[in-house]
Amino acid sequence: MQHRPLGRTGVQVSPLCLGAMMFGPWGNDDRPDAVRIIHRALDAGITFVDTADVYSGGVSEEIVGEALQGRRDEVFLATKFFMPMGEGPNQRGGSRRWIMREVESSLRRLRTDHIDLYQVHRPSPDTDVEETLGALTDLVRQGKVRYLGSSSYSGSQIVEAQWAARERHLERFVTEQPPYSVLVRGIEEDVLPTARRHGMGTLTYSPLAGGWLSGRWRKAAAGSPTSSARPSARFDMTSPANQRKLDVVEDLAQLAEQAGMPLIELAIAFVLRHPGVTSAIVGPRTMEQLESYLPAAERTLSTDVLDRIDEIVAPGVTLNPDDNSYGAHELTPAERRR
Repeated sequence: MQHRPLGRTGVQVSPLCLGAMMFGPWGNDDRPDAVRIIHRALDAGITFVDTADVYSGGVSEEIVGEALQGRRDEVFLATKFFMPMGEGPNQRGGSRRWIMREVESSLRRLRTDHIDLYQVHRPSPDTDVEETLGALTDLVRQGKVRYLGSSSYSGSQIVEAQWAARERHLERFVTEQPPYSVLVRGIEEDVLPTARRHGMGTLTYSPLAGGWLSGRWRKAAAGSPTSSARPSARFDMTSPANQRKLDVVEDLAQLAEQAGMPLIELAIAFVLRHPGVTSAIVGPRTMEQLESYLPAAERTLSTDVLDRIDEIVAPGVTLNPDDNSYGAHELTPAERRR
């Protein structure tokens, strides 16, 4: 695979990033099989692996750590913190107290002495960004973390974090991890250009829109998928927004067929074509799924195909608000009432 620069860090990473959310009870609970999938990804040229402490309650990190024994130096290893890891009120979030504790747990599960990219899984309305960046800066200086990243930050939150880092002489976020697919294009309007202006690498998740663009769910047989990792609203086939998505998937499937490629390759290649995207995170549950993703790294989409995609889903449009990772706090009734 042709590697790409990770923002202005000087690091080069593969255009496909192996997402590990489906390794463990949330997806594939066969550990030896999950390890084989990771090894196959490395052998295919993927050098970027992303996981999180919360995935299967830490089991994903354990599987990744097992798979990377003897191959750790081949990989740019990313993980995330923030989501609840227990019932206690302080077993989550972006506080110094939690960061300093949880990084040790992730290092132990990953069987490594350092994390290449440590990311805040979500912004916190209750925590000063200086608090989070201050703790993360100490981890960088201690050598436990190499780089810092954010995930699902809005454009304004990205700017605020960059300003705080500069003003307080702290390490800055060098990457952003947003959702992005043909069906979820909202970040094209603000997040992607903002990240580019600040020289950040962008690793996008869910290029297949949670499976909608895998070709598995079509209008003729739109059964709802089941997974503990997927919010039900995103897959409620009775909602008008999801009915619209089914129509769009049909159009995209026809376009892929006309272009001579599977829908999966069209969907991933579309994400990788955007100049603001560094890597697309693909999260296979099976070896077969991984094999179907790999060719997309070398797939080129013509201008005609890209123009047709823009006709099917306009730039900057997210078809179903339930697919959006933004506004969870800002759009609650309590924040909107006058």
